[in-house]
Amino acid sequence: MTRQIVLDTETTGLDPLKGDRVIEIAAIELSNLMPTGRTFHVLVDPERDVPEESTRVHGFTAEMLRGKPKFAEVAEEFLGFLRDSPIVAHNAPFDFGFLDAELVRAKRRPLDRARMVDSLALAKKRFMGMPNSLDALCRRFGIDNSMRTSHNALLDVQLLAQVYLELMGGRQPGFTLAPVIGPAVSAAGPAGAVSARPRTPRPIAPSEAELAAHAAFLAKLKDPLWLRPPFAAAE
Repeated sequence: MTRQIVLDTETTGLDPLKGDRVIEIAAIELSNLMPTGRTFHVLVDPERDVPEESTRVHGFTAEMLRGKPKFAEVAEEFLGFLRDSPIVAHNAPFDFGFLDAELVRAKRRPLDRARMVDSLALAKKRFMGMPNSLDALCRRFGIDNSMRTSHNALLDVQLLAQVYLELMGGRQPGFTLAPVIGPAVSAAGPAGAVSARPRTPRPIAPSEAELAAHAAFLAKLKDPLWLRPPFAAAE
């Protein structure tokens, strides 16, 4: 099983080095690129004001966040959800920068950048010179983002999980054949590792009506291939 985490944050601004803080964290667990249903979501008291221009982006005000847990209070649970899995984010350096600042402030180790998977970088490589925002990718892949009226981290990770699946090749990586039902025999003997069920040949024989229709169709063609050897011999 390949476990990954899709993550998004909302913040009070654009630069943690200037005192901007995380106000929302959302993450969902993937197994072999598919959501497992396990999620992490928390609103965080940034311990500062929320500028009006930021509120216009994500809809959160300082009053709405007052009384919510501080980052240090949720850090342990958050890191426990992440474990050591790769972390997928859209414009991942932005989210990693804010989370690292919060982790250091909470006397925790920053995230290992080797775990970072930037879906924006993947999209730019695949669709060079084209818009690659989350909204643009949703439109390109036919993913319904009509509910995205503001930057909500929980909704964004759900959309990003679908976008990431498409960026990695659509549903093909998770494609599995139906399991074989009933006893199987080993194709390589008792010690072999390859198993297969015996198959009964089922030859397909055309009916008289189908043969007559085929002959009528060939009569309308000039020097049809089906009347040349070896096809003619086979008939």
